[in-house]
Amino acid sequence: MESSLGRDFWRLWIASSLSNLADGVLKVALPLVAIGYTRSPALIAGLTFAFTLPWLVFALPAGVLADRFDRRRAMLLANITRAALLTGLTLLVAFDAGSIWVLYVVVFLVGITETVHDTAAQSIVPQLVDRDHLSVANSRLYGAELTANQFVGPPVAGLLAAAGATVAFGAPAGLWIIAVAAMWLVRGNYRPAREQRTTLRADVVEGLRFLWRLRLLRTFAISVGIFNFASNAAMSVLVLFAVGPQSSLGLSEQEFGLLLTTMALGSLAGSFAASWVQRVLGRAKALAACYLLGAVLIGMPALTTNVWVIGAGSFAGGIGIVVSNVIMVSLRQRITPDRLLGRVNSGYRLVAWGTMPLGAAAGGVLAQFVGLRAVFGIMGVLALTLLAVVARVSDAAMDEAERVGANA
Repeated sequence: MESSLGRDFWRLWIASSLSNLADGVLKVALPLVAIGYTRSPALIAGLTFAFTLPWLVFALPAGVLADRFDRRRAMLLANITRAALLTGLTLLVAFDAGSIWVLYVVVFLVGITETVHDTAAQSIVPQLVDRDHLSVANSRLYGAELTANQFVGPPVAGLLAAAGATVAFGAPAGLWIIAVAAMWLVRGNYRPAREQRTTLRADVVEGLRFLWRLRLLRTFAISVGIFNFASNAAMSVLVLFAVGPQSSLGLSEQEFGLLLTTMALGSLAGSFAASWVQRVLGRAKALAACYLLGAVLIGMPALTTNVWVIGAGSFAGGIGIVVSNVIMVSLRQRITPDRLLGRVNSGYRLVAWGTMPLGAAAGGVLAQFVGLRAVFGIMGVLALTLLAVVARVSDAAMDEAERVGANA
């Protein structure tokens, strides 16, 4: 099965791993560096808002780009741009010209390039792998992504942040350059076939119409959007709950990084177990179990300040997140024609990921007025209510959606 994925897929896997490691380092290093400028919950949470806002405002154009241009080249250009932005930020910090506002501008621009890279990366997979092997391919990609982003990235970010902001920001720039070199080895043309020239608006409408017409995809997009709202509200203020002698957990930067790796360990376990879980439980029951574990991940800090219990909840939540992603992404790739995949992916992420900046903003505001632990409790309950939605999805509905999509 692994050998059937092909050499170019594994080159993509290497490039994605390096790119996601850079993401993981940056996302953890940002708040650790930012608390040197401010301890305001709203301003710290605002960094997550700025980082994720492009998914709300630029996702649809990114999908059009992924369906009009070579997806491999789009990934290369995005990583080159991200490396350049982080190099510039490193120089600003080195010459003592950094500030919380400089961080806001840079992470927003990096977020725009992320929409292009990630949409193209998710859309190129069916061009590299036979659709019968998509679940395995996505499991391996998610395992690498979450391991690099959350397992290796957080402790590395903690060490780099302790060494200084220039090191913390310079490392992701270097990793993105190496990712460019790895992706450069993938050969071939990955520009989808187009029968006729169309306008940007017509392309966007066509992708959204396909997404909206399939009720199951629409349901998944909305449920993931609500979950991401809740999880980003919680994660945006977690550093204030965990780091520093006056915080609830009293962790150092390095210890905070290690805490975050527990979710990555669960994610890694989930990436290898995803196919087995689907066979044993079926896709529908597996999704319900995943959402329950996700609610545990978000709400646990509201119930305890025991770092070991919180870590266990993070491990369980990591399993749930990656298994649910493998199920839903593989389904979406199977039922969407290649010429529409970029736009459907971006439309899906507009709904599913566009809520992330809203959640981050809500987390900061709530923490400012009702306290940190209340944020985790409120968002944990919100995530738990999604079980009522997911429980209505059946394996038969997913099989039928695949049949409808195949005939689209």
